[in-house]
Amino acid sequence: MNAPRIGLALGGGGVRGLAHIPVLETLDALRIRPAAIAGTSMGAILGALYASGRTGRDIRRLVRSITIRRGESLRQILGRRDALLQWLSAMTPDFRGRGLVRTDRFIRLLADEIGCGTFEDLAIPLTAVAADFWTAEPVALSTGNLLQALQASMAVPGAFPPVERDGRILVDGGVVNLVPYDLLRGRCDVVVAVDVAGATVPPKKRRPPTVAEAVLGAFDINQAAVLEHKLRIAPPDILIRIGLRDVSILDFTRTDEVLRRARPAAANLRRALEAWRCSRRRMDGMPESPERPDSDEGPPLGRDAGADMEAPAAPGVGKDQAGVAVLDVAQSEEPLRTGGNPGGSARRAPR
Repeated sequence: MNAPRIGLALGGGGVRGLAHIPVLETLDALRIRPAAIAGTSMGAILGALYASGRTGRDIRRLVRSITIRRGESLRQILGRRDALLQWLSAMTPDFRGRGLVRTDRFIRLLADEIGCGTFEDLAIPLTAVAADFWTAEPVALSTGNLLQALQASMAVPGAFPPVERDGRILVDGGVVNLVPYDLLRGRCDVVVAVDVAGATVPPKKRRPPTVAEAVLGAFDINQAAVLEHKLRIAPPDILIRIGLRDVSILDFTRTDEVLRRARPAAANLRRALEAWRCSRRRMDGMPESPERPDSDEGPPLGRDAGADMEAPAAPGVGKDQAGVAVLDVAQSEEPLRTGGNPGGSARRAPR
């Protein structure tokens, strides 16, 4: 009996990308190790940390140690001053006119946390997505210099300088492939895609955007349009959408809020994977296990000839006509309910 190969695609989105952390913690709780990971921008960075052997909890602790969050007291901030100063000093102005902030020092600090210099050193295969600025082509990076690839994948045009690699000028991959689940097809039995932007939620009081909001908002609009087109053509097996479009991609003071708002999606992913696990066990002729998935007794996912079998939808999980489970969590902070359609709703994937 072969274990199923689960592919994980982590979308970009700056601070919104921290919503991937509860998803990674869910995989850890279920004792599921992805066979491959593909990520864009912040998704590539978190994917690299996870692929290096870090757990979701490890990554949460790292993020909380290097960000200043809303509501923190001065004492709490000063208690982490050494780590904060180290990371804040890494983001230095770029006086070369290629971006607002240089990322060289940030990447060097990230290298210490990842502990791997090349893609080949990672415990889980990773693909980082960038975009060729001059040809507008997506560039999938999966071999060689890992840190340079991450630097390219996160190079938001105008904010961070582009990266030159193999004769190309590379920028943030979100321009062309925000959630790169398509790169996992054929390599995995089930592909889980996580979109941390989700649907646009207009503010109650609409006003003209500031210059920064207009630039970043235009970036969002382009990314969303490209992603929606791809989803209509060929959606992933499981799509998780967390509505964080109202969070600016650079507002790291909202880290705790992002992590909190990702909980419903993580809970629904857990239910979907539990249901999928049970269906696999039935296909393999094994009794269903009553224990909790995070128990030390929990068996690994099993698979035999059921590669094309359709996993049943978990409670609160919508399905499209192709059997794709869609977890769409917008602004609701509560997990989706069976048969319900609360603020963050389960919906059909676009066809």
